[in-house]
Amino acid sequence: MTEHPTSHEGRQPLAARPQERARPRQEAAAAGLPSDVPAQPGGPADRTATAAGTDTPAATGAPGTPGTPGTPATAGTAGTAGASAAPGAPASSGPPASPGSPASPAEAGGGPGGGAGSPGAAGIAVAVSAQSPGAGRGPEGAARREGERLRFVGAATRRIARGLDLDEIVLGLCRATVPTFSDEILVYLRDPLPVGDERPVAPFVLRLRRTDRLRLSELEGEELVLVPDPDPTPAAELCEVRSGGALAEVLRGVRPVFGDSAAAKTALAELLGPEHPLPGGLRAVLAPLRGRRRVIGAAVFLRRPERAGFEPNDLLVAAQLATHTALGIDKAVLYGREAYIADELQRTMLPDSLPQPTGVRLASRYLPAAETARVGGDWYDAIPLPGSRVALVVGDVMGHSMTSAAIMGQLRTTAQTLAGLDLPPQEVLHHLDEQAQRLGENRMATCMYAVYDPVSHRITVANAGHPPPILLHLGGRAEVLRVPPGAPIGVGGVDFEAVELDAPAGATLLLYTDGLVESRLRDVWTGIEQLRERLAATAQLTGPDHSPPLEALCDDVLDMLGPGDRDDDIALLAARFEGIAPSDVAYWFLEPEDAAPGRARRLARRALARWDLEELTDSVELLISEVVTNAVRYAERPVTLRLLRTDVLRCEVGDDSPQLPRQRRARDTDEGGRGLFLVNRLARRWGATRLSGGKVVWFELATRG
Repeated sequence: MTEHPTSHEGRQPLAARPQERARPRQEAAAAGLPSDVPAQPGGPADRTATAAGTDTPAATGAPGTPGTPGTPATAGTAGTAGASAAPGAPASSGPPASPGSPASPAEAGGGPGGGAGSPGAAGIAVAVSAQSPGAGRGPEGAARREGERLRFVGAATRRIARGLDLDEIVLGLCRATVPTFSDEILVYLRDPLPVGDERPVAPFVLRLRRTDRLRLSELEGEELVLVPDPDPTPAAELCEVRSGGALAEVLRGVRPVFGDSAAAKTALAELLGPEHPLPGGLRAVLAPLRGRRRVIGAAVFLRRPERAGFEPNDLLVAAQLATHTALGIDKAVLYGREAYIADELQRTMLPDSLPQPTGVRLASRYLPAAETARVGGDWYDAIPLPGSRVALVVGDVMGHSMTSAAIMGQLRTTAQTLAGLDLPPQEVLHHLDEQAQRLGENRMATCMYAVYDPVSHRITVANAGHPPPILLHLGGRAEVLRVPPGAPIGVGGVDFEAVELDAPAGATLLLYTDGLVESRLRDVWTGIEQLRERLAATAQLTGPDHSPPLEALCDDVLDMLGPGDRDDDIALLAARFEGIAPSDVAYWFLEPEDAAPGRARRLARRALARWDLEELTDSVELLISEVVTNAVRYAERPVTLRLLRTDVLRCEVGDDSPQLPRQRRARDTDEGGRGLFLVNRLARRWGATRLSGGKVVWFELATRG
């Protein structure tokens, strides 16, 4: 997310937070961090820009130095800021405190009380004393500043390193440097950012990614505090780096430079634009951001005229900050690209949309895992089968990697192929187990495979180590189906068992992966029970005679996830059983003889008259005659004929021959070969499916509804 031009977005200005105006500065003092400008207020993530108050122990006096540790200094010591000046800024003058005594709350700008020792007075004294450019120039002051500079670099680089993505790293740089090191920072990054060994595209364009700026504001006439600048100095949003120009030369040099040199002035004017004024003296630093292979951007550090300028050693500080930031951005971009590829790989292997077979309604959800492990191996599928049946599949490959996503894709493809052969569920799992072993060692996965028949209102389920499905009845009762657990796919040498259960109309079957019910906060069986109770409670809202909407039910199920429940990705498949009424089904057996096509036409004509579909009689008789004639020619056992009336009229003709018919173009002199051509022209859809004991040829015709 590009953030410009704001500072510390989403935070309430200090003027509206009086309870934090006098926040103690012991953290900065304890860390030995510079404090020529009061520490930035905010929450744990937004506290002083060094973010190192808890990482560096408090400075204490040398052993044997007189003074009582822990004894507060007098109010006059509030002006003693030699140990609190910003890196590169001179220490303040004033009466020194006892060397062995730690900084008092008044010195840190946050002690209780009023008058000279009040927080406001101390804050003003520190801020003003740090502006004296001639103080603390002795050897002791120089050594103290070098120590502060090293502590600041350590704290700032730790904060930058905490970022996991591009925006967090840039934000860490800005929060670590403003206002401790500079009053304003502008971060430009290459657009687009090259990834890894990619050759960057021309032209070389820098885009302003983020700018932070704070200013001192007087509240109620009693103190100076830091607040976000509501009117930051305008800067160019885009900058095209001209080959051979001053900016290109500075970026090619890699090292940070002061803004007062002729080349740097020209480079800064080219980068920031003509509207952005540059402070005089050593108050601007331009630091190129170089990754592992190339320059990926630039950072500009600016100080106000009323503040002491940068020192030569501050160029080393800027170089350290720029190096850590650039390397962090490089890694974040590489990680983001890898995560994107793996996530897209997994998503492209999931179905774009679910089919809508006759007698059942389907809905699905997929959620990746947390940002630290987004890629998994969960998948779901719904596969139409002959006879208006549908196969429901949910699986979970163990692991979180691109390998898991690739294995998931192979297993899903294998499951689709096996389903097309109309194998029983236990046989499908058996072949999936063999396929997982062929893919390599330790290729483990769990899978639930179910086949729903809307005509018989039955469902056949086989399980391979997967969490059991939950059936939500029309009256609101939710039950966990008792399905043999089985061993995971990939174990090898195990048998899988299938069970056949009732699937009443109006009931909802929920298939899911373990990411929905298992986390660090709960075991899998506790999660299953919570899911069952959630489904029952949701069903009670719609009453005993109505099932909850399927899409809303899926959303409500996912709402049960808490903030700590996203350890794994989640696949969810919900099936609402509607079934096909027996009165809408007609089924016959036909002997494979020459009279079979004529008998099929008569039976179909009677069924259409009973269903008040006489307008389809001519088309149905013609198509049934062609398909049955072809079946009788190759069949050795009785041919099956079934008519189904739903939103369409579906006709299915089955025989025991495995050879699938293929449409071909007949020549003018051919006596046959035109049957499937007629079916293709007159039917809304048609197809042929190979079964374990033969094949089924089917076609559909649209009804007037």
